[in-house]
Amino acid sequence: METKIKQSVAVLLAHIIKKDKRDVAKEAPLFCSLLGADFGCSHEEAISLLENTLKSDYDLEEHLDIINQACCNDKLSKMHLLEQLNHIIYSDEITPQDYEEFEYIKNRLFACEK
Repeated sequence: METKIKQSVAVLLAHIIKKDKRDVAKEAPLFCSLLGADFGCSHEEAISLLENTLKSDYDLEEHLDIINQACCNDKLSKMHLLEQLNHIIYSDEITPQDYEEFEYIKNRLFACEK
């Protein structure tokens, strides 16, 4: 299950990079740092996750569901994940769409608590 969660978190973080067409070289160190701190990913593993996610089509909803299943009653983990997402968003120019995406993801992550 940890592998699925790691992949889903990677998709969530890479989603912002891909959606906003951000400079991957600029975002990669932060992405690697976040995955390394929380999942013990080496730099190479994190880069591989980032590159694979950016190249592939993915279902964000499916990955949000996996995260929700893993953390449904763990508000602290969800808040930490949102903090990570915020780091990615704030690492470059912020757009109104970034705020909308953040709010959408926040609402999805906390939907099982309503």
